Amino acid sequence: MKKVIAAFASVLMLASVLVAVQLAGPTSSQERADALSGSSFQAGNIISDANFYDGDSMSASQVQSFLNGQVGSCTNSGCLRNGRYSLNSHGADAMCGALTGGSSLSAADIITRVGRACSISPKVILVTLQKEQALVTSRGPSAAVLERAMGYACPDNAQGRCDPAYAGVGNQVYWAAWQWKRYGNPSGTSNYFTWFAPGGTRQIQYNVPTSCGTKGVAVQNKATAALYYYTPYTPNTAALNNLYGTGDGCSAYGNRNFWRMYSDWFGSPTASAKPIGALDAVVGGGDVVTVRGWTIDPTAPGSSSSVHVYVDSAAKKVVADQTRSDVGRAHPGAGSAHGYSADVPAAPGSHKVCVYAVSVDGARNTTLGCKTVTVVSASPFGRVDSAQAVPGGIRVRGWAIDADQQKPAISVRVVAGGKTTTLRADKVRSDVGRVYPAAGSGHGFDAVVPGVDGTQDVTVTGVNTGKGIDKQLGATASVRVPAARPDGGLDTFTGTATGITVSGWAIDGKTTNPIDVHVYIDGAGRRLVANQTRSDIGRIFPAYGAAHGFSLTATAAPGPHQVCVYGIDSAGGSNPTFRCDTVQVGNAPRGGLDAVTATSGGVAVRGWAWDADTTAVVPVDVYVDGRGARLQANGLRADVAKAYPAAGRNRGFSGTVAAASGKHDVCVYAIDANGGANTTLGCRTVTVP
Repeated sequence: MKKVIAAFASVLMLASVLVAVQLAGPTSSQERADALSGSSFQAGNIISDANFYDGDSMSASQVQSFLNGQVGSCTNSGCLRNGRYSLNSHGADAMCGALTGGSSLSAADIITRVGRACSISPKVILVTLQKEQALVTSRGPSAAVLERAMGYACPDNAQGRCDPAYAGVGNQVYWAAWQWKRYGNPSGTSNYFTWFAPGGTRQIQYNVPTSCGTKGVAVQNKATAALYYYTPYTPNTAALNNLYGTGDGCSAYGNRNFWRMYSDWFGSPTASAKPIGALDAVVGGGDVVTVRGWTIDPTAPGSSSSVHVYVDSAAKKVVADQTRSDVGRAHPGAGSAHGYSADVPAAPGSHKVCVYAVSVDGARNTTLGCKTVTVVSASPFGRVDSAQAVPGGIRVRGWAIDADQQKPAISVRVVAGGKTTTLRADKVRSDVGRVYPAAGSGHGFDAVVPGVDGTQDVTVTGVNTGKGIDKQLGATASVRVPAARPDGGLDTFTGTATGITVSGWAIDGKTTNPIDVHVYIDGAGRRLVANQTRSDIGRIFPAYGAAHGFSLTATAAPGPHQVCVYGIDSAGGSNPTFRCDTVQVGNAPRGGLDAVTATSGGVAVRGWAWDADTTAVVPVDVYVDGRGARLQANGLRADVAKAYPAAGRNRGFSGTVAAASGKHDVCVYAIDANGGANTTLGCRTVTVP
């Protein structure tokens, strides 16, 4: 089998130069890069190994986006932008890793799957699809063109015929990539491909006729050799002089077009895989370091990459997406969106600043430069000592000084609950004056600013008066402001076996004093004073103290009771309802459902029920499909008396409820003696014969 492959490979060496001749001119959707010149073509270094064998150079979404950009719309289903194609699955071998295929894959999926499996750049595959059959820019390729998509197994000496075993987009892409890897004689294969091997000067023909002559080419890498094995001709001077057109009768265009198209679409095929760029300026300012420059990732020139700015050990990521027309003119294939500028915060003093260009995939970087700069303190600084809710709003206390104009008092801007208040930091703070004698003591602030009910963020910013920028003083504080009317909460609101328990807290935002709470039970009111210690409330509202708790335990007869709790306004305003609801006093019935059995003509149930609030027999309601029947729990149950001595022995129930033949839902309830919630003893589904 290896001999067959080797023999066939020697035929494949003569790839489709004649097709390439037909594609010598630029396609309609391809931008012409005027800066590209045939004099830059290096016959011995057409593309670097790093770029050729980078199987992860593009993701499927990036390939799809690229195809979308080349063709606005398609005229048939074969167009690479939106066509669907088959790809066979392949096991791993010396050339490619294992590959999972499919019967309806996009061109982007096929290109990237093959690229990853065979370590061939999707960019190389895209360029080859274009140079061989103009498929990237074709709006409606024919079936014949799709069959020979990469020109694989379509040698020039076969009069345009291709081996049908390798026909189709999926086959063509895979086997072309496989063959490119085979040209490198990987471990596990024979050392067959040697005539264009890198490291020596190789005589390469200009075209098929030997009369056109050859050129001595010093092949420098495996990728360039692979291109010559695939298309074994080098462009002559005439072809290079008319880079976007035709040369003379001995001109061949395949490798020229590969180099030209790759350069136009993706940048220089021989460029370093690392990003390029410049650091135009590093300037130390007031509390900031300003950096400016540009960067391009040659492996993804159309995408905006980033730079990492290090000020000493602190890093900041900056996206290089600003318009730089000068960069666009110098690198037309990349566009202009590659500039960056940023202000990086820095403390006053001397700092070493280094800027690194980072590739789009984050895997590679280039040092653009380092510089030591001095940063001055030109912005306000200070401290917020406290921010807490008080009657009338939020009290904020602290101090602020402008670094480059220390003597004059400055303003501070307080934002609380979306409302902005400006204060003058001119109050005497002798402690501040002792620490900063040059500034003096007149830099304090202490005022009540408006707030809104509820929890809100409070930020205090020193307003800059000279060089520098406004500076937030300290961290943002979270302050809860009580409503300007009674506010509170209930921790307990429940009935017990003998009564009702209510507890909670209450506060009125207008005063720090305890307020009254009224509790009404069935219309009868009781006055409480919310003055019990609640340390949790004291922590939330430190200016109001902790004396805002209340509690009540009242005796009440078994049964339902209406209970309402009100906070009493300290200024005689409206009294909000904390809660008004029904509370059940007493015990709920207990019981058990032992059996639900289908019998002839009905459903038999058996169990027990007891209500600790009464000595009377507990009624038990049995519902069959929503229709109820009542039983009495008065049967002998010694086991119940043993478990609950207070219940006595006569707490069992049993009976049969009529039901027609068929499936029925049965639910059984113990009825509360006080009119409270009934206890569900259980539900079953039975089928009556």
